[in-house]
Amino acid sequence: MLVLYTLLIALLSWTSFNLEDNSSKGLLTLLNVILLTVPLVSVLFSTIYIYNSSEFIELMLSQPVPRKTIWFSLFSGLSVSLVFSFLLGAGIPLLIYAETEKATMMILIGILITLIFVSIAFLSSILFRDKAKGIGMSVLLWLYFAFLFDGIVLFLMFQFSDYPIEKIMVAITALSPVDLSRIMMLMQLDISAMMGYTGAIFKDFFGTGFGLLLTFLLLVAWIVFPFTFSLFKFNHKDL
Repeated sequence: MLVLYTLLIALLSWTSFNLEDNSSKGLLTLLNVILLTVPLVSVLFSTIYIYNSSEFIELMLSQPVPRKTIWFSLFSGLSVSLVFSFLLGAGIPLLIYAETEKATMMILIGILITLIFVSIAFLSSILFRDKAKGIGMSVLLWLYFAFLFDGIVLFLMFQFSDYPIEKIMVAITALSPVDLSRIMMLMQLDISAMMGYTGAIFKDFFGTGFGLLLTFLLLVAWIVFPFTFSLFKFNHKDL
């Protein structure tokens, strides 16, 4: 599975740069690919792996090993494997074709998105004992962050277009790690002028050093909180 994922990311990455006439267009194409493919594979692979490893987890729990150690080990193993696959598939073409600063930002975003959706997968798998429900919840969360959230935001913007809600939109983006990652990269590409007045608001906030730091911390929070809650449930769950 991981080999196929690596080959798929590599194919999409090389194709994105070779089909476009400049690196910025290639980065935009690859950004959309990463924000759809990486979360889906990360959340699905992690959820399925945890359910398939349930007997092994129960065996480990019968040993004198703290539950926290088992859960952290599972998270670390899955995260390192998926991050390595992403770096191998997308990191090489990014470093070859894109500017160093933009390539580094894209790689950082890919790593953070991977860790976020592995964390979400752990939360889904511990909340539902039934495998079908857990996988279904993981896919539903991916659909929400990848597609439904943007639709909700657009609906709110149309409904309240007569009010100055642009700054509120900046706060609302914190509710979606995918949108945070997208805006973070778009600010690096300096194409906020194409996004109109709202883009100027985003540029004023996310384009600053403080804005980038806050965005990074919010993405880290999206890793920490779901995993911490899943760890709490795992420590208190009767398996």
